[in-house]
Amino acid sequence: MANIFPRSSNWLPLQIIIIVSVLGTAVSLGAMYYLTPKYARQGYQPVQPVAFPHNVHVEQLGMDCRYCHSFVEVAAHSNIPTTQVCMNCHSQVQKDNPKLKPVMESWQTGRPIEWVQIHKTPDFAYFNHSAHVNRGVSCVSCHGRVDQMEVVYHAKSHTMEFCLDCHRAPEEQLRPVEEVTNLGWKPTQNSGESLADAQHRVGLGIKIKEAVNPPDKNCFGCHR
Repeated sequence: MANIFPRSSNWLPLQIIIIVSVLGTAVSLGAMYYLTPKYARQGYQPVQPVAFPHNVHVEQLGMDCRYCHSFVEVAAHSNIPTTQVCMNCHSQVQKDNPKLKPVMESWQTGRPIEWVQIHKTPDFAYFNHSAHVNRGVSCVSCHGRVDQMEVVYHAKSHTMEFCLDCHRAPEEQLRPVEEVTNLGWKPTQNSGESLADAQHRVGLGIKIKEAVNPPDKNCFGCHR
């Protein structure tokens, strides 16, 4: 009696095992890479075309984040400042400083400065800056103490776990809206109260008052 199945079918179980193993390894490696600081860009600190020490401009000169990042309260995406913003001051202040040569050339030619973007939301995730800032989430929650950085770097992981931790307990990050750009702000502590307890108390009050209820179980909230 002739064989019903060809001889090559004897190798089919082995082929299935190999394919499943390869796919399983690929998925595991992909998951591991996704959870690494390298994927999350944590610690990323590129060299910019113009040195801009945030600590000098913010801590010493008292500039507000919104002077340069002027769209953060009204738009989903925060803007990188234009040359015009720089020249508002540097047309008079240190205008002959050689470190500012790229700024001057940009102003004269009309070609924008090619700043290197440090913080970038992946294409598969949605993040609205204005929605967070106008509810009391400070810049420091996602970007760290930028006001103290001489060279800005990617301080926080920005993984899905990072976002969900805040969405599940927003009261641990909320502060009065007028203090959002004051990165060194701390809540007033009652007698015998820890800083963490004071933050929880203040944040919980804001959460209730402003009806802050970010999605933490509905994937559509961040993946649209």
